[in-house]
Amino acid sequence: MANLRIVHCFRSPVGGIFRHVRDLTEAQVAAGHSVGIVCDSTTGGDYEEHLFEAMKDSLALGIHRTPMQRHVGPGDLASARRTYRIIQELRPNVLHGHGAKGGAYARLFGSLLRVSRSRVARLYSPHGGSLHYDETTATGKLFFGLERLMARFTDCLLFVSDYERTTYRRKVGEPPIPNRLVYNGLRAAELEPVATATDAADLLYIGMMRDLKGPDIFIDALALAGNALGRPLSAVMVGDGDDLPRYRAQVERLGIEGHVRFLPPMPARQAFALAEMIVVPSRAEAMPYIVLEALAAGMPMIATAVGGIPEIFGDGSPALIRPDAGELAGKLERAFGDLDAYRKLMPQTDELKARFGADVMAGEIEEAYFAALDK
Repeated sequence: MANLRIVHCFRSPVGGIFRHVRDLTEAQVAAGHSVGIVCDSTTGGDYEEHLFEAMKDSLALGIHRTPMQRHVGPGDLASARRTYRIIQELRPNVLHGHGAKGGAYARLFGSLLRVSRSRVARLYSPHGGSLHYDETTATGKLFFGLERLMARFTDCLLFVSDYERTTYRRKVGEPPIPNRLVYNGLRAAELEPVATATDAADLLYIGMMRDLKGPDIFIDALALAGNALGRPLSAVMVGDGDDLPRYRAQVERLGIEGHVRFLPPMPARQAFALAEMIVVPSRAEAMPYIVLEALAAGMPMIATAVGGIPEIFGDGSPALIRPDAGELAGKLERAFGDLDAYRKLMPQTDELKARFGADVMAGEIEEAYFAALDK
């Protein structure tokens, strides 16, 4: 098999998209491909800098960071011009865009490179992205109209969950191009259990500090469940984001600041040791890595039945709730009534390994690259 020059383009180097790209680049470098990254320079903190530092020597095409706006605006033109110049110099034959902004750039710039007779496969992984918009709003109609337009500049769509593919079909339309469902993958080391620290809190929230991920739901439920149980529940909240001060204020307003610790981003498995149970209270998701990672580490979990999460647990799992503080509080009360019994309701390691292995993910995506180049 020929060695490829692969460039991954995405905006924000945080959370699930960054994790997905890191897993892919690791597998692609091991397979002998030359790989590079182009992403935003204004997001991410010390933790992400450490991750970039660990990757940089293995990426033959390098790590290139340039300012990229989250929303469409006047600054986009200058940002797009800079990003195109970087990609042009890297001479990729596979341009893989992740998320709305990365997907737009990969497909537009891949098409421009084709005009100059370069042979470039243009692939797009939405990872939720613009699919979270309501199709009945003006913003939703604009984005889904753009997605329909961009499909003609796309060689393959890669979905991380069946939910994401179904949502695309409902909001954008049946893809007129090849598309595949490829689940996010776990590394072998992640399928080992994590030992809980002796001074562990009851609950863990780990993720971006923004309402889409539901930290406010988590905090409200914490106070409600503590009242119902007759004892305060302790929690660790790991993550960063613009809304962090608002969540700190919410904790103080509810009078539970003595029982909640806020910590900066850290490796997931390090965070797992800090609590007995994890809660994923998101209002919207595609296929969140944190759910897979926590289950693989042997943690009991309560998660919202949004996005691809039910595909991990199976429909009707007692671990699933709506993104609602009252419902979460009720589930917490029942789970802490007998935590050992609740733990046994979680999906088992063998099942996770068979469906969500990183090697399976990387192999299927590589197949998609070569199929796109053979068109």
